[in-house]
Amino acid sequence: MTSRDAHEFGVSDARGIISAPTKNDDKYSRGVVGFITGSVEYPGAAVLGISAAYRTGVGMVRYVGPDSVGQLVLARRPETVLGMGSTRAWVIGSGVTALTRTDETFSKMRTALESGQCVVMDAGALDLVSDLPFPDRVIITPHAGELSRLMSDITGKPAEWTDAVIASDPADAAARAAAELGVVVCLKGHVTNVVALEAQVRSSFALTSPTTWLATAGTGDVLAGIMGAVLATYDPESAGDLARCAAAAVYIHGRAANIASGGGPIAALEVSEAVPAAIVEVLSA
Repeated sequence: MTSRDAHEFGVSDARGIISAPTKNDDKYSRGVVGFITGSVEYPGAAVLGISAAYRTGVGMVRYVGPDSVGQLVLARRPETVLGMGSTRAWVIGSGVTALTRTDETFSKMRTALESGQCVVMDAGALDLVSDLPFPDRVIITPHAGELSRLMSDITGKPAEWTDAVIASDPADAAARAAAELGVVVCLKGHVTNVVALEAQVRSSFALTSPTTWLATAGTGDVLAGIMGAVLATYDPESAGDLARCAAAAVYIHGRAANIASGGGPIAALEVSEAVPAAIVEVLSA
């Protein structure tokens, strides 16, 4: 396997992925993203991710989940369509836990994974990564602790996947996971590493957050929403494209956080509301 050193993904790279609608676009041509996120225990994850997707510029959002969560989504984002339907990308697992996930939620997640569309797998969907019909259409978004648990279970080699081992070389850990699983790995942290393996060539991107204030609840749900919207609007055709879309989402997320922060604390919803300003930065750079 040949490899490339991690590329420091910047504004010029993001500008190749992010685009404004043209006069000929409509809500369908701009992309539809579906969310199977949120739960009775963690309903806010759905609201945060969907809010971020809208602010990223996607044409339409579908939500699939508990009725009570759907009503919260509609209260915040009444444009949302409830129920399964045609999409160009999916976001699954945010605000869901594998232990309390219902059979219905599991079934809907499997439907999304079997659709052949791009899928962002977060939190309570990560355990499904070992049985994917289209792994080259999948991005997983674990933090170090989640990657440790996931890869320890899958490989049966926990000593190779401790938090300390991952922390010592997160770029290598992301690359090893991408090679093992066949998916794009977005290993979240202050420096986020995005790695894809395609035709035995590794694409690797490193993105340093412009602010440490992102270390707060719900910001991962916002990132997943941005990522789903980017996939739906760009419609990647290869694993390399998928990795660049993931990296663009991480870049937008960091810039939005920096704008919202102004040097001070932030809450996750404030990050989503700053996404349009971050996109303006990218498009005008």
